[in-house]
Amino acid sequence: MSDPAIMEPVVHSVDLITPWIVDDIRPLVAFLAPWIGMIGIMWAGEKRPNLRETFTFIAAIVQATVVVSMVPLVLSGAIIECHIWQVFTHVPLLLRVDGPGLLFACVASILWIATTLYAIGYMRGLHEHAQTRFYSYFALSLSATMGVAFSANLLTIYFFYEMLSVSTFPLVTHMQDKSARTGGRTYLGYLLFTSLCLLLPALSWCYVWLDGGQVAMDFMADTGKVDLFSDTTLIILLALFTFGFAKAGLMPFHSWLPGAMVAPTPVSALLHAVAVVKVGVFCVYRVYADIFGAEVLSNLDGEEWMMVIACATILISSLIALSQDNLKRRLAFSTIGQLGYVILGATLATEQGMGGSVLHIAMHACGKITLFFCAGAIFVASGKKYVSELRGLGRKMPITMIAFMIGSLSVIGLPPLGGFVSKWYLALGALDRDAVWVVVVLLISSLLNVFYLLPVAVTAFFRNHETESELSEIKEAPWACVVPLALTAIGCFILFFLSGPLQRSSYCSGRKRC
Repeated sequence: MSDPAIMEPVVHSVDLITPWIVDDIRPLVAFLAPWIGMIGIMWAGEKRPNLRETFTFIAAIVQATVVVSMVPLVLSGAIIECHIWQVFTHVPLLLRVDGPGLLFACVASILWIATTLYAIGYMRGLHEHAQTRFYSYFALSLSATMGVAFSANLLTIYFFYEMLSVSTFPLVTHMQDKSARTGGRTYLGYLLFTSLCLLLPALSWCYVWLDGGQVAMDFMADTGKVDLFSDTTLIILLALFTFGFAKAGLMPFHSWLPGAMVAPTPVSALLHAVAVVKVGVFCVYRVYADIFGAEVLSNLDGEEWMMVIACATILISSLIALSQDNLKRRLAFSTIGQLGYVILGATLATEQGMGGSVLHIAMHACGKITLFFCAGAIFVASGKKYVSELRGLGRKMPITMIAFMIGSLSVIGLPPLGGFVSKWYLALGALDRDAVWVVVVLLISSLLNVFYLLPVAVTAFFRNHETESELSEIKEAPWACVVPLALTAIGCFILFFLSGPLQRSSYCSGRKRC
C-alpha cells in the first residue's frame, strides 16, 4: 500500500515562507572540491592507485557534505548566492542555490560517492588502462554538474553546460578503439552542433532584445517580462532552448546517447543517472519554469506541440528498447524515454506537473544508476552483455539480479518505490491541465517499461541455461561493485518515503515561497 500522504496533492498554505538572499561561499566550495580532488588524483597517478582513489573519495564526500549542509537553510526559505565574476553588464557568473537546484545537486553528489566505489571494483576488476585520467575527468564532470545545478542565470548555466561536454568527452572515448572514437565523435558532434546553432542564438536573442539580458536571463527575474515577445517569437525561442540543450535526449537529437554506450559502465552511469542527461533536462526545466514561467506557457498558443514531442519521445524510445538485446543499449533507450517524462512535466506548466518533473530527476537517477551498476557487475563477473545470455544467471548472482528487479520496478513506477511518486505528480499535473490523453500516454509507457525491463530478471531467474557448466565458475562481482548497487536499490525505497520533503523542496525557488 502506498503512503496516503503521497496520494493527495500537497497544499502549501500554512508554512509558507518568503525567500531571502544569503551570501555564502558553500556553493563555490561544492564546485571547487572536485578540482582539488583532481589535483590529488593526478599527483598520485598510476603508481599509487590506493592514494589516487582516496583523493577521489575525499573530494566526493566533501562535495556531498557541503551540498547537504545547505538543505536546512534552503528549506527554511533562504536563497544562497555566491558571486564569481561580472562578465557582461547585468549578467554575472553567479551561483545561486534554491530548492530544485539543491535537489539535483544532492542527487548528483551523493551518487558520486556510490559511483566512485563502484568504479574501483569495475576498473580494477577488468584491469582497465588510464585509470588516473578516468578519475580526473570524472571529478571534473561532477564539478561542472554542480555549476549547472547552482546556476543563477542562462549565461552561467551555458558556461557549465559546455564545460560538462568537454570534460565527459575523454570518458566516452576511454577505450580508445574504433567504436569509442566513433561514439565520441557522435557525442561531441551532436552536443556542439545543437549548442552553437540553437542554444547560443537563443541566449544572444534574449540578451540583445530584453533589457540587456538582466530580466530575460536571470532565473529570479519576473518571467512575465518575456511575454513582450509575440507568441510566434516565444515558440521559436522555446524550440531553440529545448533542442539546444541536446543532453536532454529529446528526439530527434538523441542518437548520441546509445552511441555513447561504448564507454565503461561507470561512465554510462554518469551519463544516464548522475550528470549528463540530468543536466540536459534540468536546463530545460530551468528555462520552462524560470525564464518563460508557468503563466506564460499556459497562455501560449501552440505550446502543446512540445507536449506532443515529449510524449512521442517517451513512446517511441520505449518501443525501440523492446527490440534491443544488448542490455546497456536497452537501458540507454529507456533513459531517452524517461527523460521525456521530465520534459513533459515542464511542458504541462502546472504546479504539480513541474514538481513531478523535478522529482523525476531524482527518482529516475536512483533507479537507473542501479540498473547500470547491475549491467556492469554482470559484465565484470561473467563477460555477458546481452539479455539472451542471462539465462540462469540469477542463481549465481542473486544480489545483483534482485537489485536489478528493484531498479526496474522503480523505473516502471510501482509503490513503494520512488519512481511511483514522480509519475503520480506528473499525472496530477496532466489532469490539472485537462490533458487526459497525457495520462493515457503515461500508463502506456509504464506498460512498455514492464515489457522491456522485467524480462531481464525473468530470464535470469526462471530460464535455465543450455549448458550449466558455463555458469559453474560465475559468482557475484567484487564487493566494490555489489555494495553500491545494493545501496542504490535500497535508495529507491528511501526516496519513496522521503517524497514529502523532496516535493516541498521542488517549490522553493527564488520566485516562489516554500
